[in-house]
Amino acid sequence: MKENKYKLKYYSVLGKLKKLEKMNLQEKWITSFENFANKNDILKYTRKEALSFFAKKGFPTRKDEAWRFTSLSNLTKNDFSLFPARKTQVSAKDIESFWILPESYKIVFVDGVFCSELSHITTDALLISPLRSILDSENGKEFTTNYFNKEVAQQDVFTALNTAFANDGVCLYVPKGKIIEKPVELLFVATDLGQAMCYQPRNIIEVGENAQIRIIETHYNLSKEKVLTNVVTEIFVREHAILDYYKIQNDNLYASLIDNTYISQDKRSNVSVHTFSFGGELTRNNLNFFHKGEYLESTLKGLSILSKRQHVDNYTLVNHAQPNCESHQDYKAILSEESAGVFNGKIMVDKIAQKTNAYQQNDTILLSQKATINTKPQLEIFADDVKCSHGCTIGELNKEVLFYLQTRGIPKKEGETLLTYAFANTVLESVKIPELEILISAMISNKLRVNISI
Repeated sequence: MKENKYKLKYYSVLGKLKKLEKMNLQEKWITSFENFANKNDILKYTRKEALSFFAKKGFPTRKDEAWRFTSLSNLTKNDFSLFPARKTQVSAKDIESFWILPESYKIVFVDGVFCSELSHITTDALLISPLRSILDSENGKEFTTNYFNKEVAQQDVFTALNTAFANDGVCLYVPKGKIIEKPVELLFVATDLGQAMCYQPRNIIEVGENAQIRIIETHYNLSKEKVLTNVVTEIFVREHAILDYYKIQNDNLYASLIDNTYISQDKRSNVSVHTFSFGGELTRNNLNFFHKGEYLESTLKGLSILSKRQHVDNYTLVNHAQPNCESHQDYKAILSEESAGVFNGKIMVDKIAQKTNAYQQNDTILLSQKATINTKPQLEIFADDVKCSHGCTIGELNKEVLFYLQTRGIPKKEGETLLTYAFANTVLESVKIPELEILISAMISNKLRVNISI
């Protein structure tokens, strides 16, 4: 009898496994929610609502206007797991090459979980805590009420996925009047777990009134397994505060990144976000600015240098909801081989947002006949006293200028590099961290396979 009982259990488990194997990725993730250790924490109702939205909508397709030029079919064919089956150890030596600055506050997440052993955040000037610690604390309910899901796009599938499965991330608060001299580096590392993995970091950042901070965010995959990182970052910038945010995307070709960033700005604040996309298989950057006060400034700059079959999609939204505000967008791409770029930028100017000054530009150089770019700058203006412009250019390197450089003894390859570097310089010139500017220059040289110094 016992033997038959065990056989029945075995065949029952085997049947469930075979059924799971036949599921597509959407069905697998919905079913996996039952195994999520934190499904019943203080966010349980929010999580279930988000999961229900994902179950109804599914992954976006080319039929969705916002994803018209980016296909997820190759990505969703992978059998991504949401929960690591085991833990792996990462040493300081394993990640030392990923650090950009010798002097910075360093925050490390390994396989989606905060790693205190590798982080260096000893300071009284900042309040830094893992999200998991706050959710499990006495103040968790108050924190989530004030910050969690406050400005996100409720109809975005990947934001909903992150909301359903968010387990950890950084919560960073800059107190009123504090000027943080050393930058903060956020490093997210994926290790080799022997299977395709998906991680869902959730970051919440508040820059207090009259405070200033610079943040650098990077993601790296240490394995040759497929890794998808679906990160959501909510940022609140208070009155007269200044935030400089740098996203460095230079991962290996086994890694894909979906990045949703939501920034809420109060009056007279100043926020700049620079996005440098050089690595990874597929990258989608959704950058959303919401203006909550007058006389503020938003700067969005991006540089993509792609090769092989890399794909980078930059989707931006600046919602001018208050008068007397400025926004400046400048995105550039250098595409070679069979790479593909997308720029879909939108500026919305509400009826009350008079005296708005908004600028948007997207420029692309194609170094190969097989490289492609789809660009769609958009303006929606409901105010009548504004100064707004947008535009795009697509082309090859200027052959006449290249020939002129050759006549002056500069080899063709070096001449191409000089021209592409000059093309990218409008993005680099606004980088406010000298060491980072040098690093980006080196990355450009590496991608173009030519030595260049600044």
